[in-house]
Amino acid sequence: MSRISVRGFAVASATAVTTVGAVVGVASGSTAQPSNNEAEATASDATLLADIPTGQQAQVQTASLTQQAETQAIAADNAAQKSAEEAARKQAAEDAVAKQQAAADAKAKAEKEAKARAEAKKVASRSATRDASSFATQASYSASQIQAMARQMVPAGQFQCFSNIVDHESSWNYQATNASSGAFGLFQALPASKYSSAGADWQTNPATQIKWGLNYMDSRYGSPCEAWTFWQANHWY
Repeated sequence: MSRISVRGFAVASATAVTTVGAVVGVASGSTAQPSNNEAEATASDATLLADIPTGQQAQVQTASLTQQAETQAIAADNAAQKSAEEAARKQAAEDAVAKQQAAADAKAKAEKEAKARAEAKKVASRSATRDASSFATQASYSASQIQAMARQMVPAGQFQCFSNIVDHESSWNYQATNASSGAFGLFQALPASKYSSAGADWQTNPATQIKWGLNYMDSRYGSPCEAWTFWQANHWY
C-alpha cells in the first residue's frame, strides 16, 4: 500500500472515531470531549494530511523529475560526445603516424632503388667489351675507325652520350689541340698529360684516350649519359 493510501486510511479512521464520539456525547446529553487518545490521533492525522502533496506540489515534483531526467540525458550526451571526440583524435593521431611511416618507407624504398640503378649504371658503364690494349697500334686513325673502337669499349646504352661529348669536344680527332689552352685529344684534357693515367701511348693511340675519357666520365659523373646531361647544362664537363 502506498504512502498516500495509508495516510488516507488513517484520516478516514480518525474521522470515523471522532464522529462516533460526537454522536455518543449528544445521545448522553453531554458535550463530547476528546480523550487523550483521540487528541493524539487528531494531531497525527493533521501531520499526515500536511504531508500529502497537493496538486501544485505534485506538479513541482513531476517537473523536478523531468529536469533530472533531462540533466542526466544531457550529461550522457556530453559523455558520449567527449568519448567520440577522444576516439576521433586518437584515430587521427594513429593515421598521421601511419602516413608518416608510409612516407618514410616509400622514401627509403625510392632511395634504395635509385642507388641500385646508379650502381647498375656504373657497373654497366665500366664493363667495356674491349680494353684499349687489345687494339693493334696504327700509324694513324680516321674518325670512323676511332668511333668503331669506342663502340667496342663503351657500353651500348652509354655510347650515344659518349659520342655526343666527343663530337662537341674534338669531332673525333684524337690529335685535336687547343692552341690557346693546350687542351688535347678526343676529350680536350687539360693538361694533356692527364691521359697518361690510362697509358703511356696516349698521344698516338686513340684507344688509350677513349679509356681515359670513359673512366673520367664514370668517376666524375657516374656515367657518360650523366656527363652529357651536365655538358648540356654547362657546355663543359
